[in-house]
Amino acid sequence: MIDQLVSLDQEAFLSINQGLSNVFFDWLMPILRNRYTWAPLYLFIIIFCVKNYGKQGILVVLFTLVTFGISDFTSSSVIKKSVQRVRPCNDIEFKELVNVRVRCGSGYSFTSSHATNHFAIAVFLIMVFYRRWKPILWIGLVWAAIISFAQVYVGVHYPLDIISGALLGSLIGYLLGLVFRFLQPGLTLVKTPA
Repeated sequence: MIDQLVSLDQEAFLSINQGLSNVFFDWLMPILRNRYTWAPLYLFIIIFCVKNYGKQGILVVLFTLVTFGISDFTSSSVIKKSVQRVRPCNDIEFKELVNVRVRCGSGYSFTSSHATNHFAIAVFLIMVFYRRWKPILWIGLVWAAIISFAQVYVGVHYPLDIISGALLGSLIGYLLGLVFRFLQPGLTLVKTPA
């Protein structure tokens, strides 16, 4: 059973990593999965929350950081160290088939911390802002999914790493969102001077 799952995962990986290979994705995907690409978005979220929601906005930012911290710790320090799955780009028996488009890294593969962290943040922010702004649902999920997909395309994660990371991150984001909603039942816009 496990061998069949690993084999299917490798086939799915190759269909993305090799099968979808093209010059545009070769340029785009490393950019999308780079943490610095999204720094302006993170800065915007901080400024937006604090400017529009004051103390509640600061709490949103703090909860977002806690969400990230819990998701990253769970994925990187607990699950990866327990499972110890080798990345496709480092797998001695498999790496010759992999198109590696970024530095491979020496860490383990399962679960993808990129997927865990981005889905955790996305789902938390969806939980916080969905009542006020419905488009955040699909924008947040597509954002996290694109970053996660890029991890497979560049050769550093298997699809199962991504799917598991996405589920784990979504659960963490959802639970922290529930806690936030319990503490802050509704966001109140800061009144702007007339």
